[in-house]
This record gives sequence, structure tokens and C-alpha cells, in this order.
Amino acid sequence: MPIQNTAACTAFVRHQRVAAGSYAEVAAALSGLDLPTGSFLVFDDATGTQVDYPWPAGYAPEQPAPVEIDETTPATPSVGRPKLGVVAREVTLLPRHWEWLAQQRGGASAALRRLVDEARNVHAARDQMRQAKEASYRFMSALGGDLPGFEDASRALFAEDGAEFSLKIAHWPVDVQTYLAWLSRNAFTA
Repeated sequence: MPIQNTAACTAFVRHQRVAAGSYAEVAAALSGLDLPTGSFLVFDDATGTQVDYPWPAGYAPEQPAPVEIDETTPATPSVGRPKLGVVAREVTLLPRHWEWLAQQRGGASAALRRLVDEARNVHAARDQMRQAKEASYRFMSALGGDLPGFEDASRALFAEDGAEFSLKIAHWPVDVQTYLAWLSRNAFTA
């Protein structure tokens, strides 16, 4: 059974976490608080990006659309492989790249798909570390940019020095430390 990931976010008032959960749950929690709208900072849990609040009813950040496979045969043949979710885009390469791709099993498209899948697998841990560092830095910049030791904590984050990073944020407000520790959980491990 496929795992359904629900978009989640966390809301802060100053340096205190006031709500966390799905976008709908956070919206409900924030609407129940007796504070002006501009008092909240809401962050997407996957990216650390600050999102505007209040958002329109039913709003959630863009999620990859599930691919539905239709088992019926189309009335007219279509170009490409829509049943597999293939999306056509332009790729610009040098002539020597096109020559090499043309010699590969399955042609250029199949070779490119294999190369991308291989690179995704080989670099998955490094990509996860990079994404965790970027998410942590986005949050730190928005909410902790004025906290003491911000620059040193940022340097430790990008130097992949987890011990120094923890030391530099140890005197920050507890809710900020906790959320930042969660965002950066994959930033220091290969």
C-alpha cells in the first residue's frame, strides 16, 4: 500500500511554537488564537520555507500528483508514454552527448532515464543532507536571524559540524532549538 504524505507545517509566535500539523489543522489552531494575523510565522515542515498565513480555504502546498494508470486502450494512439506519467521537456546537449546517447540501449530517452535514476540512487544521501541544511537555514534566517550566534550557527551548519551547531543554538529559545534540531536531523549524517 502506498504511503500518503500529508503536507505539514509549524506556526510560531515570536520564538514560541503555537501549532503544528497539517495545513488545515494549523489553520484551525491559528484561527482559535486571539492574536493579530501578522503575529504568526508559518513554516513548511518539508522545506523550512516560510508560508503566508492566512491562506485560502483548502490551500496546501503543491504536492506531486498521484499517477493514475488507465488500463483501457485509448481510442487513438497518443505520442509518448502517458500511462507511465512521462513528461516531455526539452534537453539541450552537445553533439558528442547526443552521439553517445544514440548508441545506448533503448535510445536517448531510456539512457537518460537510467542515468538520472542511477544519479538519484548514488547521491541520495548527499541530496538529503543538502536539503536538510537548506531547510534549516531558511528557518534559521526567518526566525533566528536576530538571535545571538546566528552567523556561527550558520557556519557550523554548512561546515557539517553537528556538535558545534548544537553548541551555537543551545542558548536559543527551546521551541526554536527543537524545531531546528528536527529540520537539521539529516544535515550532519552521510
